[in-house]
Amino acid sequence: MGRIIINGGKPLRGRVKICGAKNASLAILCAAILARKETVLENVPDISDVRVMNDIIKSIGVVTIWDTPDTLRVVPPEKVNTGTPYHLVKKLRASNLLLGPVLARFGKVKVALPGGCNIGTRPMDLHFKGLNGLGAELKLEHGCVCGIVPNCLKGARIYLDFPSVGATENIMMAACLAVGQTLIENAAKEPEIVDLANFLNNIGAKVRGAGTDVIKIDGVDSLEGGVRYPIIPDRIEAGTFMVAAAATGGDVMLENVIPIHLQPLIAKLREANVDVYEEEDTLRVCVGKKIRPVDIKTMPYPGFPTDMQSQLMAMLCVAPGISVLVENVFENRFMVADELKRMGARIKVEGRIAVIEGAPSLQGAQVKATDLRAGAALIVAGLMASGETEIGNAFYIDRGYHRLVEKLRGLGASIRRG
Repeated sequence: MGRIIINGGKPLRGRVKICGAKNASLAILCAAILARKETVLENVPDISDVRVMNDIIKSIGVVTIWDTPDTLRVVPPEKVNTGTPYHLVKKLRASNLLLGPVLARFGKVKVALPGGCNIGTRPMDLHFKGLNGLGAELKLEHGCVCGIVPNCLKGARIYLDFPSVGATENIMMAACLAVGQTLIENAAKEPEIVDLANFLNNIGAKVRGAGTDVIKIDGVDSLEGGVRYPIIPDRIEAGTFMVAAAATGGDVMLENVIPIHLQPLIAKLREANVDVYEEEDTLRVCVGKKIRPVDIKTMPYPGFPTDMQSQLMAMLCVAPGISVLVENVFENRFMVADELKRMGARIKVEGRIAVIEGAPSLQGAQVKATDLRAGAALIVAGLMASGETEIGNAFYIDRGYHRLVEKLRGLGASIRRG
């Protein structure tokens, strides 16, 4: 299952380069199926989630070639195998992003119900609502989502009851080849949505309003492709390094970042007494004062990201006073609290609220990651703690972080694979 072993207590210092965004890469890999010509994606992170998605799209007939460690050439097929292998799909929630582009381009699809981290219920109802609204017919059959387009996809006005990132992406991709205009209301606003829209427009789509709560898509007959497109930097990887630097009392310069994507986290770190200095594509995080407690409520973007809540929980475990975290997105995000308590944290969880009483310090212990971001939180805790921390289930961490151990070692951490 893999282990990561940390001897904590050393402040992180130095420079680190942030990779391309995991969530943007997964969506854009699926969107490349819409194009008729090959596309070349740059700044693609070499992480296990991307490798699994790459294997999934190859299984339906897409040809992919790694030109460099972070450059992926995607050649869409003329015909597609509509079924996807369960042994791959069960590893990755984002595999449901194949529904929109495959239905739009080929008129039928069959995708096994997806897996991924156990962080809460993430139902498919909004995906179904949106694609059905465009004229597709979807049903669950023997553990798979099966869909057909009886005639053609037609533009529609679709209101999302919740600004779901995945549903917004699926509807947006499908609508690119629908007849007429589609309006997605209460759409997700995440930077990854904007990146997907920019990619779609680069290959010939007509998408407007991405980054606002109303996205307009005018359907076109076909999407050509034949472009090179760089993926945006990963704001969650950047945020994890920012929190790790703050938690260890370090001084770290992050390169290849978009600071505006990190404003909710920057605001909370500054509230916690952390110095953050912004430039065009770099951020410097340094701490010379005692961390203060803060209160956090996770919300869809531009609110505080649920994917950073666990890491900040770890940092706040030693902030003198009381911090309160309210999780409004996923109900199982607090599973990491029990692992942090093994290290001496004082955390009380009631439903979607966690109350943290700052402890004098954390102590190294044997713990295990319960999901991707919980694993990142335990890394942060291990870097802060005295003594040795052994983190099991390290495969979760590899899902979203490229060479994390090596990068942290480059910043002075005592960390290795077990």
